[in-house]
Formats: sequence, C-alpha cells, structure tokens
Amino acid sequence: MRKISRESYVPYLLIAPAMAFLFLFTVWPLLRQVYLSFFSYNLVNPDMKFVGFKNYKELLFVKKDFLQAMVNTLVFSFSHLFLVLILAMALALWLFREKRVDRIARTAIFTPHIIAMVSCAMVWSWLMDVDKGLFNQILHVFRLPGLRWLNSSQTAMISVVIVSVWKSTGYYMLILAAALNAIPSEIYEAADLDNTGVWRKFAKITLPMISPQILFLLIMITINSFQVFDAVRILTDGGPGNATDVLAYYIYRQAFSNFKIGYASAAGTIFMLIISALTALYFKGLSNKVHYQ
Repeated sequence: MRKISRESYVPYLLIAPAMAFLFLFTVWPLLRQVYLSFFSYNLVNPDMKFVGFKNYKELLFVKKDFLQAMVNTLVFSFSHLFLVLILAMALALWLFREKRVDRIARTAIFTPHIIAMVSCAMVWSWLMDVDKGLFNQILHVFRLPGLRWLNSSQTAMISVVIVSVWKSTGYYMLILAAALNAIPSEIYEAADLDNTGVWRKFAKITLPMISPQILFLLIMITINSFQVFDAVRILTDGGPGNATDVLAYYIYRQAFSNFKIGYASAAGTIFMLIISALTALYFKGLSNKVHYQ
C-alpha cells in the first residue's frame, strides 16, 4: 500500500476552512435558492407546493414590475459603470504621482468609500431636499428653478447614480493609480525619444499596461452596481412609482414584505444568471485584449 506523504494532504487541510466557509455561505445558499424557486413558499404558510416554472413564467411574462426592475437595474448599472470608469481613470492619471498634494487629494477622494452608504444616503437626501436642500438653494441663488431630485421619476435614477458614483469612485481610482505607478518609466522615456504624442502614449502604452486592472474593474463595478440596494432603500424606497425599483430591492421586497420566498428565489436566480452571463461576456470579449506583463 502506497504511503501518503504529508505534502500530499497538508495543502488540502490548509484550504479546508476557507472551502467550508465558501460552501456554507455561498454555494449552499445559491443551491437552496434555485431549489426554492420551483416552489410556492410563503413565510406565513410554511407548506411548500411544487409549481415547476410557474414563478419564472409570472416574472418574465405576466408581471410587468419585474421587467421594469430589470430595465432600471441595467440603466443604473451601465450609467454607474461608465461614469465611475471615466472619473476613476481621469483622477488616477491626475493624482498617481507620489507627491504630498497628490496623496492628500487621493485620501480625500477615497474617504467616501469607507463611510457607510446609509450615512452617505441620509446626507445626500438632505442635500437633495426639495424645499431646504443645498442643491436647490444654490440653484435659487442663480435664479434657476429647483429640481425634485428624489421625488420625480425623471431625476430620481440620476440622483441615485450620482450618490453611488460619488461614493465608489475613490476606491477604483486607487486601483488604477497603483497600476499606473507600476508601469516602468523606461517605456515612456523610449516613447519620448520617438516624439510620441500624449494621446498615442496613452492608447499604445498606458491602456495596454493597465488592461488587467481595467478588466477587473469592469467585472467588479458591474457586479456591485447590479447589487445596489441600500442607496435605493434610503433615498427613494424604489420610487417615485417604480422609477428606481432595481432587482436587488425588488427581491428584498418580495421576500420580506410580501413573504413570497419561492417567487423571490426565482427572481434571485434570474438575477444570478444575468450577472454570470455578463461576467462571462467580459472574459470572452476582452480576454484577448488584456496585456499581462
């Protein structure tokens, strides 16, 4: 009988706690969610009744509020993704050097990220108040009409996007700034000898060298923006009407307000499939454009 060496099982023992934690708090809840999506299950009446794909049929073909929540989520996610990437890149290019003023500026821009979204949302809800909000007071100084920032279906989603972008840009800026600092200066010096223009250096040197970080940010920002919940909960409560009702908040409401666990599980499963499909699309479409040093 072959003797099992210590080196063959010690690595598995070391990762066993992490794998157990992953299975208990990630894999098992996902499997349980998919299982419950095929049942009519209400917390008030715990009896489970198998209904097959009925919950999915109602979500996609009967109920219009789920499709509206999906559209709202897509609008929020891609608006948030575009604005955060542009602002984080611009700020990183401006502040990536290790000067004292740049370090202070990076710290100031990063600070909103470490503040709880609940606190941020409450402050911004005061700033956007229709009657006494600072933003409308500034508009009145210039004799401009005030806006119903959070109380109008035309501006509510934009307001939520603004708050989310303000809070998260600093974190992604630091990632890009670190990537920019890691680019060897000799490459830029060689480009300067060839009289390469600023935009050409950015397109041919900077972007390819930080492309792994950009791909990482694309995936992380997309996933995080799809999971937006607390900003919507505090600022608009999904309103006015259903103008800011996003998928995460829709699932929460169905599960803990309407107590439709099976229905909410079906919505959560579709939500998971959308995020998985977008992540796979990123890897499939952009993996050949990523330059690894």
